[in-house]
Amino acid sequence: MKTIFKLSLITLLLFIASCAPEKENNPKYAANLEIAKNFMLAHGTEDIAAQSAMLHDDLLWQPPMHGAKQYGKTAHIEALKMYQTLFDNILYTPDNWLPGVLAETGELDGSVRTYGTWTGTHVATGKSFSLHAYHTFDFVDGKIAAGGDYFDFGGFFASFEVAEE
Repeated sequence: MKTIFKLSLITLLLFIASCAPEKENNPKYAANLEIAKNFMLAHGTEDIAAQSAMLHDDLLWQPPMHGAKQYGKTAHIEALKMYQTLFDNILYTPDNWLPGVLAETGELDGSVRTYGTWTGTHVATGKSFSLHAYHTFDFVDGKIAAGGDYFDFGGFFASFEVAEE
């Protein structure tokens, strides 16, 4: 009797779960996700030309520094070059990739969000690092048109300072 009850309960739960409405992804999400992944991979291989080609000319990017204002494509390319000069073996390991939504409506908009960990080596000190970060990517015409990096920039760079004795 207990077995029949358990099977009935499991069947009922599966039925209810299958009836729940599934949230549809924005049709542009899959293509935008591939662009975001390729952008992060190109950073690790220091392929600044590939990264630049993925950026919209009217890019607005939020850098991770406290109080920093958004900047455009040229400044973002320079920031990417700075990271690629200061660090070797850059690798982004995502914890997840998430679809983004319009803040005003909560509707999926094709944007991409990701939490993950950057690892690599600081060239000047040889110190390895592991940095948890959050990144956003908004798209226009198949190019990254807006986004941002969110991590402890000051603490990250302070970790490479050589202690004075």
